[in-house]
Amino acid sequence: MIQKVGQVGIPVKKLDKAIHFYKEILGLSLLFNTDSMAFFDCNGLRLLLSLPEKDEFTYASSVIYFQVENISKTYEDLVRKEVTFIDEPHVVAKMGQTETWMVFFKDSEDNTHALMSEIQV
Repeated sequence: MIQKVGQVGIPVKKLDKAIHFYKEILGLSLLFNTDSMAFFDCNGLRLLLSLPEKDEFTYASSVIYFQVENISKTYEDLVRKEVTFIDEPHVVAKMGQTETWMVFFKDSEDNTHALMSEIQV
């Protein structure tokens, strides 16, 4: 049986540029890297940035939803770091006393990801 997600792979075209984005802009911890791969820790979930081994593996990645405590502050911080956002933070769901907020952005490789925050109202 599946126990948990151990790693998420993100295809990249320019590894050095992607390493800079995930480490310096998003602030994730770089575990280690090789000539074709880089591994980051995201609070226990490992992200693998990798150059595709074959053309058939060159495709857009899945959307990764990065949970943050304060979506407005994180959004403003990343805008100052010139991250390209597709939209602005907004409510996507209301569940009782909790609102789920999201905002979508592009990484250095044009993959779409999101910030998400659950706010008690």
